[in-house]
Amino acid sequence: MASWRQWRTWWVKRRWYERNRRWRRRVRIDRHAAEGGYFIRYPIEGEALEALDSGRLEIGEGTLLEPGCWLTLSAEARIRIGEGCFLNRNTMLAAVELIEIGDHVMFANNCFVGDADHRYDDASKPITWQGFEPQGPVRIGSNCWFGVGCVVTGGVQIGERCVIGANSVVTKDLPAG
Repeated sequence: MASWRQWRTWWVKRRWYERNRRWRRRVRIDRHAAEGGYFIRYPIEGEALEALDSGRLEIGEGTLLEPGCWLTLSAEARIRIGEGCFLNRNTMLAAVELIEIGDHVMFANNCFVGDADHRYDDASKPITWQGFEPQGPVRIGSNCWFGVGCVVTGGVQIGERCVIGANSVVTKDLPAG
């Protein structure tokens, strides 16, 4: 039988990780979406509501976020998603500083865009406690298409009209076209 302490730990984690499933939070997210002319299909994970409320998350008109998208931002981070974008199922944007996505960008399932790396330099601490090291902003131009399972690493700029093949890892800047 689980102890009171074990249940308390479980409850704290449930409240945090399942917070976007609460109807009041959904109403607030939906209000932002209606006012901005975009649509979010649930579930959405991460700090989307907090970032929308504070203006650190901007989503352009006509953009669609499919179920399972995860938007996570540090306290100072910003994410800007342009107009008419499509973030398919389980796309994750993880910002420590800045991620900018142009207009009409399409992400297939399971893509990841992050502007930082996990730290692992302190051998006396578990990796999960070491935090992140910013690698610079990520900027993605308009009219780009990312195949299934793509990863974009920090400090990368991708020009307009780029097609990134499935399961690619983008570690360097790409020119337009």
